[in-house]
Amino acid sequence: MRVDMQTLYLVVPLAPLLGAIVAGLFGKLVGRTGAHVAAIGGVTASFLASVLVFQDVLAGHTFNGTVYTWMTLGDLRFEVGFLVDALTAMMMLVVTFVSLMVHVYTIGYMHDDPGYQRFFSYISLFTFSMLMLVMSNNFLQLFFGWEAVGLVSYLLIGFWYTKESAIYANLKAFLVNRVGDFGFILGIGLVLAHFGSLDYATVFAKAPSLADDTIALWPGASWGLMTVIGILLFIGAMGKSAQFPLHVWLPDSMEGPTPISALIHAATMVTAGIFMVARMSPLYELSDAALSFIMVIGAITALFMGFLGMVQNDIKRVVAYSTLSQLGYMTVALGASAYSVAVFHLMTHAFFKALLFLAAGSVIIAMHHNQDIRYMGGLKKYMPITWITSLIGSLALIGTPFLSGFYSKESIIEAAKVSHLPGAGFAYFAVLAGVFVTAFYSFRMYFLVFHGKERFRQGHAHGNEPDTGHAGPHGHGHVETPHETPWVVTGPLLALALPSLAIGYMTIEPMLFGDFFGSAIYVADRHPAMHELDQEFHGAMEMGLHALTTLPFWLAAAGVGLSAFFYLKRPDIPAALAQRLGFVYRMLVNKYWFDELYSWMFAKGARLLGGTLWRRGDQNVIDGFFVNGSAHVVERFSRLVKAFQSGYIYHYAFAMLIGVFALVTWFARLN
Repeated sequence: MRVDMQTLYLVVPLAPLLGAIVAGLFGKLVGRTGAHVAAIGGVTASFLASVLVFQDVLAGHTFNGTVYTWMTLGDLRFEVGFLVDALTAMMMLVVTFVSLMVHVYTIGYMHDDPGYQRFFSYISLFTFSMLMLVMSNNFLQLFFGWEAVGLVSYLLIGFWYTKESAIYANLKAFLVNRVGDFGFILGIGLVLAHFGSLDYATVFAKAPSLADDTIALWPGASWGLMTVIGILLFIGAMGKSAQFPLHVWLPDSMEGPTPISALIHAATMVTAGIFMVARMSPLYELSDAALSFIMVIGAITALFMGFLGMVQNDIKRVVAYSTLSQLGYMTVALGASAYSVAVFHLMTHAFFKALLFLAAGSVIIAMHHNQDIRYMGGLKKYMPITWITSLIGSLALIGTPFLSGFYSKESIIEAAKVSHLPGAGFAYFAVLAGVFVTAFYSFRMYFLVFHGKERFRQGHAHGNEPDTGHAGPHGHGHVETPHETPWVVTGPLLALALPSLAIGYMTIEPMLFGDFFGSAIYVADRHPAMHELDQEFHGAMEMGLHALTTLPFWLAAAGVGLSAFFYLKRPDIPAALAQRLGFVYRMLVNKYWFDELYSWMFAKGARLLGGTLWRRGDQNVIDGFFVNGSAHVVERFSRLVKAFQSGYIYHYAFAMLIGVFALVTWFARLN
């Protein structure tokens, strides 16, 4: 039986890889149907195998072993291996299920695209990369999966490579992630240098004995080894999970096709950093400084990225900033040592955020690829399935009692409240205020898209006011009446709506207060957040009922009510506020000017540095001194020697006489 399970472990990542190979290398041979059958078949096999593995883990069977030894250097072994425990099994289920829904959805969304086969190859390859990351039992394989998802995301964001904005977005994502990955690989290097191994089990077992060790980052400055390792590894997570200030790539990545937004930026790649920190809990529990750093970064991301969602008009960018904010919530939970809560929110968020992205794609299809929510409205009667699933996703996102997002989001807020680490007070304020902000921008989008008057029949996409009477977003004065999308689009919406409704209610008790994760997550006794949450928990039903009297619920209700008033009753008020609060509005529209800052500091700075090195280093030193300088020396020496090579015999005779005189003088002095 165990041999069969080890075979299933291999099936989980390799089946999507096989689908990617068939769709990518043999796409022309098998055609469009063959490509999506191979890709969907591979992910289906992976999902079914993940279900069986999950059941086996629930039965108490875990696995930690080597699959392949890549290289041996003395006592150091570089291996490919799997660690299959409750944390891994849960991630496998989430990744494969969401990926399967996205694969099916892609049939409808990309059916007219000339890169159909290539797209299926990419998303299957991405699924393989993510599974290798979450199943790894050592830092080497973790880094392989880490870089592989980054590479494939580069290909997917820039899938429409003839579109200039897409190329800019994928290059931006790649470069920003390289910044985070530099810190990540430094952290792995420190682990290797001080632990002598890259194997998780070995490192975690040895970590307590090195808890008091210090490292001198520069003369006179000693830091705790665990603090430095924890912060460096988290810098990698800041890049992958788009935490402040490495968040700038994620909104621009919406230039890729919508299925990618759902797959990469809701359930998989951006949650890799959250998973990594949870997996490294035995290391992070040894450094309160690293945990405080994580909590503060998450709090800043949760609140200030939420503010940006309030002024976005692109339907996908609203959801993207929502993702940024929710990743901040997960990071706050990690900093509060509530790792299981962070992973719980990761799971619930994966379902309702993938649902919102795919619903946005359904709207985009109906709107003939216009993404501006100011030119929608009244779609409820034309797209009932997309409407109801979007409503479910939005309600789950804002933490409506009894829906999945409520249980995980409420637990994060409570974990921040009871944490005693430095920065916990600010984090609690940020996640609490973020409840109102999230509700406001989520239902701003919902009301503008599905309710109110129809604005898609007229108006210019780049004007200030929708009802100007100008041509439509694509230059047409008349837009066809929208209609519901095909079943390959709406089917995944319905499938994702079910866990968005119920998965939180069903799983909160075993995942947070039971022994579901077992030894996969470690929390030190001096970090009491989970213990205090356990004391206050009296069941999922009572938690939902009690929430109706709490501040987060009324903040969410206020956000929904205010957005309804602004965008259904008095749409003139937001425009007046934008004018009245001119600087604040411009600051939000310009995303706090981070793009301009990075462009000035890094892009222009790099050009200035390069120009200086070119002029002074290359031209003056290398060319001017070494290359041309040596040539000038040879030239001048040659001119001097040339004077003695005149061709006249009396010149040579005179030189000989001078030479003889010099030799005679030298010998005379010796004697």
